[in-house]
Amino acid sequence: MYPSAGVSGSAYSERGIYFPTKTAACESTPWAARSVQSHIGEEVVIRMRGTTGRPGRVRLRLKVVLDVMVWTIAALVAFPLRVPDPSTDIGLLIPAYAAAGLVIKVALVLGFELHRQVWRRVTVEDLLRILAAVSIGTVVMFSVGLVWHARGDGFPRTVPLIEGLLALLGMAGIRVITRLSMERRGRLDLTAGQGTPSRVLLVGAGDAGTRIGREIRRHPGAGMELVGFLDDDPAKVPLTIAGVRVLGVVQDLPRVVQEHAVDQVLIAMPAAGGKATSQVLGLARQAGAGCRILPGITQVLSGDVTLAGVREVQVEDLLRREPVELDLPAWYIEGRTVLVTGAGGSIGSELVRQVARLSPANVVLFGRGENSIYDIQRELLASLPDLPFAVVIGDIRDRTKIARVMDMYRPDVVFHAAAHKHVPLMEGDPDEAVLNNVGGTRNLAEAALAADVRRFVNVSTDKAVHPASVLGVTKFLAERVVGMVGAGADSDQIFVSVRFGNVLGSRGSVVPILQAQIGAGGPLTLTDPGMTRYFMTIPEASRLVIQAGALGVNGAVYVLDMGTPVRIVDLARDMINLAGASEEIEIVFTGLRPGEKLHEELFTGEEKLGATTYEHIMMAYQAPQVDEDTRMLVDLLISSAERRDWLEMDRCLKVLLPGYTMDRAASIPTLRGSIESRDSPRRNHDAARTGPAVYRPARSPGPSPPP
Repeated sequence: MYPSAGVSGSAYSERGIYFPTKTAACESTPWAARSVQSHIGEEVVIRMRGTTGRPGRVRLRLKVVLDVMVWTIAALVAFPLRVPDPSTDIGLLIPAYAAAGLVIKVALVLGFELHRQVWRRVTVEDLLRILAAVSIGTVVMFSVGLVWHARGDGFPRTVPLIEGLLALLGMAGIRVITRLSMERRGRLDLTAGQGTPSRVLLVGAGDAGTRIGREIRRHPGAGMELVGFLDDDPAKVPLTIAGVRVLGVVQDLPRVVQEHAVDQVLIAMPAAGGKATSQVLGLARQAGAGCRILPGITQVLSGDVTLAGVREVQVEDLLRREPVELDLPAWYIEGRTVLVTGAGGSIGSELVRQVARLSPANVVLFGRGENSIYDIQRELLASLPDLPFAVVIGDIRDRTKIARVMDMYRPDVVFHAAAHKHVPLMEGDPDEAVLNNVGGTRNLAEAALAADVRRFVNVSTDKAVHPASVLGVTKFLAERVVGMVGAGADSDQIFVSVRFGNVLGSRGSVVPILQAQIGAGGPLTLTDPGMTRYFMTIPEASRLVIQAGALGVNGAVYVLDMGTPVRIVDLARDMINLAGASEEIEIVFTGLRPGEKLHEELFTGEEKLGATTYEHIMMAYQAPQVDEDTRMLVDLLISSAERRDWLEMDRCLKVLLPGYTMDRAASIPTLRGSIESRDSPRRNHDAARTGPAVYRPARSPGPSPPP
């Protein structure tokens, strides 16, 4: 239940929640040597608490002297510029004015900490601080000049203004010149020591492209030389950004690559959809250049755009619709205890990452697979060391364990992501699907209701709509179970479900399978050329789950607007193109597998559709059946699965889902076959399969159904 022994800097409460503490080594560290690290791009700036070393003090004093000297020289130059006639009697005013301003200038340089600026990395913010200091100094010296002028000393009143302008130019100029010279020297060192840098073309001249362009020019050691930009806006073509030109529109990419000897194309369009990304990737492949991409719009909006974020193009980037960005509501998670089931899975682990950044009081990671739970535990310890969390290995089918966890941690919010999700495997073992997806969900929802959980969010699937598989049936029933339990909730308790399409990159999805087949040189095995699926990315899925918990219509089912379904064959071709092997990989169609449909749906005909406060989230609501007969049927279905009573399971399913049948086609395994033979129900169930032989370990037949 707890993180592994030997982890330093941590403590555990009586509930087993990990609380970070200061290590003994930290406590024994001298005050002057302690530091706070903040990450800026690839660099780490260490701000020391306590005294600065002798070389550092000398450098700071030298910077004070230089700034004050430049400012004073500006004052001395301002007089002859204002009064060029040497016969004018102002000789005594010049040293008096310079001496009067000396104390003021020293105070302003120290007060605005101009001496602490790093000249070789000077920024616009640094220059604005210089402007503020010089402006205040100019106002003060102008006031002094007015007093002298009123006394009849003949002081030229515009001298402080000229002085301020010259001081600003001088003080800012030496910093900018220092930075430019250091960057130029760095580029020369790179050319001399590391050979020719990679010539980079940026596609996208917006904010993200501008930032990454400046990063490339600022860090010559990264081995990149910025050639120019391309953009889909023709009006930007004549412009210069980050010191280089916009060389054309996106369609000009092959020409620009050839004319400028481009080695690498970087896609800097974080808000672009998969169609645009696929187009750029194809043009780059055609031109013989490599292609990489920046992170998504979330990182761009947060300002986290650095060279470290540049990565290879992934299949998620080719999603054939605009990515959906949802705001994460922190109000119902901040300061609360959050329980995530299936926390080691693809969706569950991403939920943990997203929740961890919303300042929960603690997070409980519940899962059955100890290795995957261990992986996310180590990740949290490394990336979020201040997060209090607990790890629980358990099974949602174990009512006693679930009740104990609820009693020990008293969660306020539950995200239920634990489920069996593999369609063909669940066709072979429907009892396991019922026990886990239906029975486990019932156990968790009822325990959450009894423990006064405020928000319960069940992760469902579009396969629950007009189900044609055991997986779809059990997820349909899980939605109904959550609705029935929620019907007995208090007014301030919310029980909802969230329907997903296929999640790109998740365990069991088509993407890892196709990637492995492409890596092996093919062929790619697809079921049918006409098969379509709704797709979403793992971050989209996790954000939808968190968002659904805030929408707050008890018993509702929420669905992300996933656009137009994608043909699996188109996805496969995109992945082949991404691998750069379009002429080498063969695609083979094998026919539908047990339980599969050609097309999935998002809503049933009985559900009432409604809008939500979020543009891309829809709500489906159907009044739950909470009569005693329905509860008894669910209980009977679960108990029959525990006994492996296939006949009783089939009868329960027929009543719970009118119109549902398992024998739609001969290629799909049928529970009806088990009714036709009482001697070996599972043998007839397996005999309904067609196609290649399927390995199945020998097992004793299930109990015969009653006459």
